[in-house]
Amino acid sequence: MSDVDEAVWTGRAWSEFCRALEAAGQVVLAEGAPETSLDRAEGFRYLTRLTREMLYSCVDNGDPDFPRFHELDLVKIGADNPDNVYLSANIRGDRTYRITGRRGTIAYFSIGSKANRYAKDGTMASTGELTDADLIAEPDGSIEIIANATRQGRNWLPLAPDSTLLVVRQTYLDRAAETEGSWQIAQLGGPERPAELTPESLGTALRRAALSVHGTAATFARWTELFMSKPNELSDFGQEMFQRAGGDPAIFYLHGYWALQPGQAWVIKTEVPDCPYWNFQLDNWWMESLDHRRRVTVNKHTARLGPDGQLTIVVAERDPGVGNWIDSCGHRTGTALLRWLGASGHPIPECQVLPLASVMNRERR
Repeated sequence: MSDVDEAVWTGRAWSEFCRALEAAGQVVLAEGAPETSLDRAEGFRYLTRLTREMLYSCVDNGDPDFPRFHELDLVKIGADNPDNVYLSANIRGDRTYRITGRRGTIAYFSIGSKANRYAKDGTMASTGELTDADLIAEPDGSIEIIANATRQGRNWLPLAPDSTLLVVRQTYLDRAAETEGSWQIAQLGGPERPAELTPESLGTALRRAALSVHGTAATFARWTELFMSKPNELSDFGQEMFQRAGGDPAIFYLHGYWALQPGQAWVIKTEVPDCPYWNFQLDNWWMESLDHRRRVTVNKHTARLGPDGQLTIVVAERDPGVGNWIDSCGHRTGTALLRWLGASGHPIPECQVLPLASVMNRERR
């Protein structure tokens, strides 16, 4: 019996998986992480969400010969966009895949191949990208994309030797009026049936899942700690860092950390560049977007601009009746993100913390 077989047979592999998850909990308890009951509860919930996703993607949906797109259901990673429908599938860079579907009427579509190393060094570099501007549809509206290392077909998504993941972003401007697309994936020239489960494959999958949970949580905790160096600002911390972690190359990211006392408001003012899509969202300390059922985001379609075309956003515990209110959802601290997608310029907002009463009084005057 090999060491891997023995680890599974005796239960050692499972015990090591559970201990690795316990170690991931130290991210929530680390010095510098928020100590409020709400933030800590959200932190541990975040780990459960990551665990669910990593177990599914590593154990049940980890075979690159038989990939399946699956949607991130309440799994919120790295300032997930509330306007997005995210799909992902595990692949290998030395395979050829056929992706078919229909785009729907959703405002923006992109698909990227990634070298996912969250479990190792917290990166997910792009190895190939396609956007809706690149896609050529058939007369009946269907679309075929070929993903491989050598150009093939009218819609080609490049793969590199270290490509391990496909990520689809479908972005709404108006959820009430738009419909998302439908997409399927299959390997070309692969085996007829999936490989049988073995102790070695299960043991490897459990290790990868646990490392991915810990690596993902630790990566974005480090990001928040960086953003805390410039509180209540939306700054350009360097786009390369965000692209290395799986960002869309068409998006310019302005991340920030906010901290408010009771009765305070974070007021953000900016010019709006010419672009097909932008949004602002409020996130918790763990970089999860806040409750989508509340007013935690605003975009190009939903925002109200001033007479001068300027955008004003007010983050506060209650609606001041001025600007575009974003609900802090009971939090005093957290992170935030402003995205400019395909923009002609990338203005940096002016931000200040003001008494909420003074913001409300401005409207009355």
